[in-house]
Amino acid sequence: MGRFRRWAPRVVGIVVTLACLVGAGRLLWPQAGLDEQPGSTERQLTFVRDSLDEGSDTAAQELFPEGYVFSNVLYGLAWVQAAHTDSALRDKAVRESRWALARLESDEGRAIFSPQLQPAYGVFWAGWTNWLRGAILSLDRSNTEEVQRFSTHSSEIAQAFTAAETPFLQAYQGQAWPVDSTVAIASLRLHDKLFGAKYEPVIDRWLEQAKTRLDPATGLLPHQVSPADGPMTTGARATSQTAIHRFLPEIDPAFAESQYALYREQFVAYPGGFGPALREYPKGVDGGGDVDSGPLIAGISLSATVVAQGAARVNGDRDLAAAIGSEGELLGLPVSLPGSKRYAFGLMPIGDAFVVWSSTARLLTEPTTAVERDLHWWWRLPWLGVLALIAIAPWTWTLIRHARRTPTALRD
Repeated sequence: MGRFRRWAPRVVGIVVTLACLVGAGRLLWPQAGLDEQPGSTERQLTFVRDSLDEGSDTAAQELFPEGYVFSNVLYGLAWVQAAHTDSALRDKAVRESRWALARLESDEGRAIFSPQLQPAYGVFWAGWTNWLRGAILSLDRSNTEEVQRFSTHSSEIAQAFTAAETPFLQAYQGQAWPVDSTVAIASLRLHDKLFGAKYEPVIDRWLEQAKTRLDPATGLLPHQVSPADGPMTTGARATSQTAIHRFLPEIDPAFAESQYALYREQFVAYPGGFGPALREYPKGVDGGGDVDSGPLIAGISLSATVVAQGAARVNGDRDLAAAIGSEGELLGLPVSLPGSKRYAFGLMPIGDAFVVWSSTARLLTEPTTAVERDLHWWWRLPWLGVLALIAIAPWTWTLIRHARRTPTALRD
């Protein structure tokens, strides 16, 4: 027993020190470039698919209203994005993304959305579903039925925007969020990219109307608006901004660049010297978390920070995308196995779907151009400092005891 008491602290110290060294390695390991994807992408997608087969999308629906849709659509889109980077994945990506699309179009996928809205089932469901349809066709246009469905649904979306007095259509009865309309308009741009210019007047009108309804405090698209004619009811928030900036470069690169600069200036933060991370509210504004943002830590939204990696990638913000990816490898508690990889021990599979969608993000309508943007060069130092302190902590008592014994040994 005495020998165990002597060795136990040392064993704990070795384990903690090794864990900190692994964490430091993850933080310092180079992240995938803008035209690359993480080497673990297929293993991440394997875990997400296994989770979906076990009902993780239904479980996510119990957490927030769009849980089922996001679980499936992000899985399908991540496969498409991965295949655009690695053509060897094309056949499997087409098969898996079609499987995900079928789940979106199922009764369960449409259950909470109203068929009476225009477009049918609301702009959230219509926009994300149509974007996935077009994304699949960007890999394989051989199926004429799929092409026709994409054309039909794109036309329905375009007609809904043309008939509306507001650029921000309803996702639910009496509720509208600009981010949802941004996704739907991006799907029309993707249609034009694949099949020739048809909806440019609709897109141009949307841009003109959206620019007149910006949040006056930030100059950005607002978080929520009145469904009647689009005036703001809630100012810009990171939860929607990160998704908006994932799709805005697909629609209008020039407008996207100016909007991204404002977003980055007002939402990227280093709380307590740590970061970079995304504030849920603009700098100078405080607020609480909700079902969209999740719980906030020092004003930081973890979900928005994850999605911000994808926004940074498609906006050419290489350094920010790499920094968020490195932090995710440190703080996300990844578990890597030979056939799969999961974060947070796999307890929240929908989180893994957001991670793999963001880490593989790439534009489908435009080439991505890297842009040099300011990022604090020292951002790793606070994380490394904390890891160093944790690594040293288990040895502190041993060092103190050794220091106390040394003078006695010298006297003897």
